[in-house]
Amino acid sequence: MHNLKPKKQLGQHFLRDTQAARRIVDALKAPEGAFVAEIGPGEGVLTGFLLEKYSALTAIEIDTEAVQLLNQRFAGTSLRIVHTDVLTWDPAGEGDHLYLIGNLPYNISSPFFFLMLENRSRIEEGVFMIQKEVAERICAPPGSKTYGILSVLLQAFFEVKYVFSVPPGAFRPPPKVMSGVIRLVKRAEVPDISFADFKKVVKTAFQQRRKTLRNALSGLDFEENPQLEALWPQRAEQLGVAEFLLLTRCLK
Repeated sequence: MHNLKPKKQLGQHFLRDTQAARRIVDALKAPEGAFVAEIGPGEGVLTGFLLEKYSALTAIEIDTEAVQLLNQRFAGTSLRIVHTDVLTWDPAGEGDHLYLIGNLPYNISSPFFFLMLENRSRIEEGVFMIQKEVAERICAPPGSKTYGILSVLLQAFFEVKYVFSVPPGAFRPPPKVMSGVIRLVKRAEVPDISFADFKKVVKTAFQQRRKTLRNALSGLDFEENPQLEALWPQRAEQLGVAEFLLLTRCLK
């Protein structure tokens, strides 16, 4: 059996539940011939199922030992391995219409999603297993206590869905928390706005989420718009994506 030693500094928890692995792979709906990249394949439990489904697969892996194991295990297949840190990986080099999947280390999930947002125009779909708390936060609706910056930013550009939960016992070693699988699909109509401005408005609003928007956003300058008057007495967690987009479009 494949027995990489998990490296704590890489946040490695190897999935060993093959039933969960197949469900994760089945959640990805990439068409045949599409560019599919697996993030952090580790011992390759998802990789095997992905190669059954797709004739071409790219794996992004930072761990040298994992790269060696994957090369041995999948020798003679169409697997292409890119030995790098995914946070320094440039998806632009792979073209457009990308499909991503992976069991993400908990410690890189937030920066990875910001990388995904920066490359939102070329990513069609992503299926990821992450810490359940983060997965629920991403999928949270307005008004929820867990609704926050990532919820708004990702929901603006992707349809997000919580797919299923995975218990600690499905991993080696077991993490101390539950995991959750989410699916993100690029919206048919994506907002045509400055992402930098959008991120600034959303982050500023949530950094002082207990304050009303009038106070939380007092350091930013907005054009006069009667539609904004109803927003100022509210707090960040009460606004939907559409309201944040309106605020961004009125930013001077």
